[in-house]
Amino acid sequence: MTHMAESPPPNRAATAAKIASNPTGYKVCEGCDSIVGSGAALCPNCHSYRFETSAERVVQQARILGAREQTTVTANDLA
Repeated sequence: MTHMAESPPPNRAATAAKIASNPTGYKVCEGCDSIVGSGAALCPNCHSYRFETSAERVVQQARILGAREQTTVTANDLA
């Protein structure tokens, strides 16, 4: 079995700041609280189709997620 070198994790605080500066480009999944692009029909993490789209909620969730370590499994983790 070949083990690929892991890439360094993205800077969560920088990503959160980018999202918070353009909240209308994103929405928050009501199934798992992930932030996804505004064009997503399904959450890539939990496959929910319910989203909160208010700018206030997106900014709030970006700040929460940017201040802590990743705790969810994403599709990239399974690849």
